[in-house]
Amino acid sequence: MQIRDLPYSDPGDPDVRSGPRFLFWLGRNQLGGQLKSLSWGLLHQLGIAGLPVTVGLAVQAVIDRSGGRLALAGGLIVALGVLIAVGDTMLHRTAVTNWITAAARVQQLLARKTAELGSALTRRVAAGEVVAVSTGDVEKIGWFVEALSRFAAAATALVVICVGLAIYLPSLGLMVALAMPVLALAVLPLLPRATRRADEQREKAGKATELASDTVAGLRVLRGIGGEELFLGRYRRASQEVRRAAVRSARMWALISAVQVLLPGILLISLVWYGATLARDGRIDVGQLVTVYSAATLMLFPLRHFEEIAMAYSFSRPSAQRAVRVLSLHRSAQEATVEGVTPTGDLYDPVTGLMAPRGRFTAVVCGDPDEAGRLAERLGGHAATGEEDDKAAAATPSVLLGGVALDEIPLDAARAAVLVQDKDPVLLSGTLQELLDVPSSGLVTADAALEAAQCSDVLSALAQASVDNDGDPMRTRITERGRSLSGGQRQRLALARSLVTDPEALVLDEPTSAVDSHTEARVAAGIAKLRQGRTTVAFASSPLLLDAADRVVLVHEGTVVAVGNHRDLLRTEPRYRAVVTRETDDEAAAADTASGVGDVPALKRDGLPAMKSIEEIEERA
Repeated sequence: MQIRDLPYSDPGDPDVRSGPRFLFWLGRNQLGGQLKSLSWGLLHQLGIAGLPVTVGLAVQAVIDRSGGRLALAGGLIVALGVLIAVGDTMLHRTAVTNWITAAARVQQLLARKTAELGSALTRRVAAGEVVAVSTGDVEKIGWFVEALSRFAAAATALVVICVGLAIYLPSLGLMVALAMPVLALAVLPLLPRATRRADEQREKAGKATELASDTVAGLRVLRGIGGEELFLGRYRRASQEVRRAAVRSARMWALISAVQVLLPGILLISLVWYGATLARDGRIDVGQLVTVYSAATLMLFPLRHFEEIAMAYSFSRPSAQRAVRVLSLHRSAQEATVEGVTPTGDLYDPVTGLMAPRGRFTAVVCGDPDEAGRLAERLGGHAATGEEDDKAAAATPSVLLGGVALDEIPLDAARAAVLVQDKDPVLLSGTLQELLDVPSSGLVTADAALEAAQCSDVLSALAQASVDNDGDPMRTRITERGRSLSGGQRQRLALARSLVTDPEALVLDEPTSAVDSHTEARVAAGIAKLRQGRTTVAFASSPLLLDAADRVVLVHEGTVVAVGNHRDLLRTEPRYRAVVTRETDDEAAAADTASGVGDVPALKRDGLPAMKSIEEIEERA
């Protein structure tokens, strides 16, 4: 794989059993690039290793006053210089290619998993951690994959040089060969502590990134309540903790570097002292001493790769573990078993008993907003990415669309069939035209969707904000997450985007919670009109939206307990009335007393209250 061939057509199925296994999987899938890097690394390292021999020959030729051997040594030095230059250049090229392609593979895997899980991803993993994995962590993972082949080349070169020195000059070569394993492994006792400190630094940095992301996302609200300094103070403390952890980690790596400088220094001093003694006694030539000393000096360069691979692994292992935590999440405990099917029909949840008939506008009322959000996600086939583990998800029956389980059809087909709009939808940066350019049936135009969502004031605001687009709101750029718009404007634009998609079943979670009552009534009528003949489910507690629905379903404690229209349920279902009218227990008791049922047991209070009270309730609602 070359950089020009990116992205991968298929990044593969990663091994997510652990961080080290994931790193091994990445290296194995780049075996060709690793072998290329290893080959060029060996050429580079062995070219460097040949220099001491030629230098020794040159020195000995000068001593022996042999011009022919001196010229031969000079020619060999030039040839080795060319090999070193070519090897170093190609090693750098292939190593960087391995780095970039490994990082790109991880980013593609993360992007694929994000697209698969959708908004449910942030319920399992913090948004800041996802950002940290997709930015800083992929670089550290790529660093380890890239350093692996260079380390293998350096280790191979060390073995070859040690064996060669032992054969060339046993008296000094064996000394160097025995010392090299000690120099290479001397830092191993320090690595666990260095790794722990690096892990601590990464963890604190991830928390600081998460805090910064949350602060930026909620900056508008913080300014409204005057809480900027509070959160800035928290971020300052978190960043100081990261700084202290980074200093502690750097001290350990500085100690490791010092050990790798001190021990080789001791070896060189010992080698010079002992070699000079042998040369003085005439047991070795001066050229041989120069050769062994030069080789030992140059061996310090490949030794540095042992420190680098240790650092790369200690930094990449927690990064790989975080990536594994994201990549190991699944949309469902089941695999798709029905191919090429786009189901149509009634939308049914066997867990709660909720039925949304095909082609009708169904409103769902839940007393617990969190329960409503979970139910909305389950209707879209996303239940397995909630807080339940895989066993609980496998035991939960899938939502059915036209009698077909959503978990049993391919993800693309499930997404095309049922679209879920979250309570807090996200607007990506770009123009309004780009925002509404989404996969759709083609039956709903952007103008019709904007009209149904009552976005006329949004269009006017965008037209006024247009600088170089001739006042065209469709070409006006929207900032990240729509921060330049109000909450109600963002909500209505997100609703228009969902309406343009025109899925078989559309699930809306509180689609009008951020708009005023007059706009809400028009939006409810617009949804009912535009989605006529299509299945629509809206989770809401607003009487204006509930009154526009064809049917209303009350879900209480995870079970459907009442079905009807809005006005009938107000009269017949106290639990529904309490949610819709926001009645307190005291108000409910007062209403019962005014209806003449104050002394009736609780089981009999489900009867019809007096007409006067109902009229008051409807007026209130």
